[in-house]
Amino acid sequence: MANLDFENIIYQKDGPVATLTINREPQLNAINGQTSSEMLRAWEDFRDDSSLRVAILTGTGAKSFSTGMDLVATARGENQFEGGRPVPFGGFTKRLPIFKPIIAAINGYCLAGGMELALTCDIRICTPEARFGLPEVRWAIMPGAGGTQRLPRAIPAALANYMILTAEQIDAETALRAGLVSHIVPLDGLMDKARQIANVICERGPLAVRTAKEAIARGLDMPLDHGLAYEDVLLTRLMGTEDAREGPRAFAEKRKPNFTGR
Repeated sequence: MANLDFENIIYQKDGPVATLTINREPQLNAINGQTSSEMLRAWEDFRDDSSLRVAILTGTGAKSFSTGMDLVATARGENQFEGGRPVPFGGFTKRLPIFKPIIAAINGYCLAGGMELALTCDIRICTPEARFGLPEVRWAIMPGAGGTQRLPRAIPAALANYMILTAEQIDAETALRAGLVSHIVPLDGLMDKARQIANVICERGPLAVRTAKEAIARGLDMPLDHGLAYEDVLLTRLMGTEDAREGPRAFAEKRKPNFTGR
């Protein structure tokens, strides 16, 4: 296992799986500018490290995944800048496309920017105690890290509008029924479940997984006919790879495929 050292996050690599843990438990894993900057470096490393195939995002402790922007730091005038340039909140909510799967293991409060981080992930699982909300309008601000765009795409618009405009929270069961999360798991099994999902993904064709994620992510911004045309482009490119030939061969020969990412 190779790790990179940071102050406000823990970033670990274990084979093809990276785990990024927000490590500010006394602040309920709220995110200040330094934390966003550290997360940006970790996400860039995950994106660029060809040995990594899946990431898991979580928070320290049993109470909070993340309560979003550190409003105490904001009130002191701290900002989300590094070297004079704006840093995407949490490092990857904007301007950092990553076409590798990211799993959010939500261990408690998932509020404001914390929920926007979870919405940026591809698969979300949570504990029974998790609470979800975008409370920004309560404090005369608005969700600005993708919440107004991603939440209505993730759950029924009526519920998304209610959450955004009233700042009210929903519980884990409501999140499951709405499709915001795929599983509810006790805290002591949360990371095991996240790793289990990650391991399943790692058994699949890596180029196919990344291409499928790209098709999903880019297609959501297109009219259906454009998305279907773009899917054809990606499929044609994928079918020319060695992995796309290996998969059907392994199926026909009733054996486990040997994918090489080529």
